[in-house]
Amino acid sequence: MEPRIIRAGDRQTKVAPADNFVGQVLHESVFAPEAPSRLRVSRVTFTPGGRTNWHTHAVGQILYVLSGSGRYQLEGHPVEEINAGDTVVIPPDARHWHGAAPDSMMCHLALSESDDQGKAATWLEPVSDEDFTQEPA
Repeated sequence: MEPRIIRAGDRQTKVAPADNFVGQVLHESVFAPEAPSRLRVSRVTFTPGGRTNWHTHAVGQILYVLSGSGRYQLEGHPVEEINAGDTVVIPPDARHWHGAAPDSMMCHLALSESDDQGKAATWLEPVSDEDFTQEPA
């Protein structure tokens, strides 16, 4: 891997795939893994009510909330409110979801590593409206 600067204009923001997200979500790949690194960094912007499907990361995930207010839930635990400046540390293989609050946009950096097979996430079913609308703990 050569040292370099990745300029802001060199990255594209794309609509996140509807197979893995509910609502309007924008995804920008800040850094894609290059051997020997397995680190992936994404900037994800959720419109109000936008959220991921349930999913897992074999090596875990870290979220850093840049702006707005959102929600996060680890399976078997209550929904948690997350806000600008919060960091969420998600353990390996933990089934979870995250996204914007119903009345607020949210933008976060998502940091994850690929496993030995090059896979960063396993995507599962959408989060139900019932799960999403639970009052945060």
